[in-house]
Amino acid sequence: MRCPFCAHDDSQVKDSRPTEDNTAIRRRRQCESCGGRFTTFERVQLREVTVVKAGGKREPFDRGKIEQSVALACRKRGVEQERIDQLVSGIQRQVETMGDAEIPSARVGEMVMDGLRQLDSVAYIRFASVYRDFGEARDFEEFASSVRDVGPG
Repeated sequence: MRCPFCAHDDSQVKDSRPTEDNTAIRRRRQCESCGGRFTTFERVQLREVTVVKAGGKREPFDRGKIEQSVALACRKRGVEQERIDQLVSGIQRQVETMGDAEIPSARVGEMVMDGLRQLDSVAYIRFASVYRDFGEARDFEEFASSVRDVGPG
């Protein structure tokens, strides 16, 4: 594994353990050149899935993009990181087990919205405001009124 500090190609695993939700292996590593310590995560990938964007552009499914979007939506909401990880792992599992080599980005977005709706209603509205491209305050009002008293938060 390449060191993120000095780009040396070799590092030594110092500690390995499963994550709390048992969907990955967390490895603490130390660079053999500079001695820097860093963490890597190893996850199962069932198959290569391509996401098809609205404009027809195709790109590989990227768990990191979902993690980043969900974390941003949940920022300052008191949602535990473990619950965010479980949501993202669940979406990744759904995508990889669908059996299709390609999935529309809109379907992935709906999966995220469904998960956030159950996790935290404010995070759900935040994500929807970007995903559905709200342009005016009225868009927020209409959407928020449709999700009142749904899920915790």
